[in-house]
Amino acid sequence: MTRVTIAIRHTSALSGPVLDAARVLVEAAFDGDFGAQDWEHALGGMHVLVSEGDEIVGHGAVVQRRLLHAGRALRCGYIEAVAVRADRRRRGYGTLIMEELERIVRGAYDLGALSATGEGLQLYSARGWEVWPGETFALTPAGRVRTEDDDGAVMVLPVAGELDFTGSLTCDWRDGDVW
Repeated sequence: MTRVTIAIRHTSALSGPVLDAARVLVEAAFDGDFGAQDWEHALGGMHVLVSEGDEIVGHGAVVQRRLLHAGRALRCGYIEAVAVRADRRRRGYGTLIMEELERIVRGAYDLGALSATGEGLQLYSARGWEVWPGETFALTPAGRVRTEDDDGAVMVLPVAGELDFTGSLTCDWRDGDVW
């Protein structure tokens, strides 16, 4: 039986070949719907890598962002690039990745957030993540802009303090997909 390992490392502690292998895995898992800007969003934080032997079969990252809610700037652990190789799905690797990412979020942030694909929604919901029912916005160079296309896809994991789920949620600006 192949040995399964989990590694948790900051982007700065990962070699170029490891980051390249993780990126190839994530791009393949998203079947062409994951580009250079999407990968850029996953860098600068903590990565969870699941390997079988020397081969990476799962990846997820958590990066710091600021979300504005109810007059406060919240420190957010934002989940990015969660993927498991297609032929290794339904083996619990996604759960292993999320357990570690959530541990990081709970230990360092006011809340967790992510933008869920249809495929990921079930995994995240089962783990206690909640779809944000309110309106979403982005704080852009031109000011606060409504992001209605992201309504219903943004999920949160409350950690510290109360959230008003009837209110709005505003993310900080970044190139590409803001959520």
